Amino acid sequence: MTIRTTSETFTFTKPFKLSNIDEIQPSGQYIVDTDEELIEGISRLAYRRVATRLHLPAIAASQAITQHVAIDRADFDRALVQDIDAAI
Repeated sequence: MTIRTTSETFTFTKPFKLSNIDEIQPSGQYIVDTDEELIEGISRLAYRRVATRLHLPAIAASQAITQHVAIDRADFDRALVQDIDAAI
């Protein structure tokens, strides 16, 4: 099984809430890691998402300890869209 991991940085301009994290997260930049598994047995390269993790706290936060929290990517995407809509 081949797994690839990609990291992306997202910026929230307002505090946000995800369903599986109790606390409201402050605005700032967040790193999201996505693990994808190679789908074998088909004629072209294709991957399926198997895990998504959010790095806490935000990049600029002054805490020495960070944690990676498993999140639902659809839930995260909804929070990101709400943040973008609020900025318009």
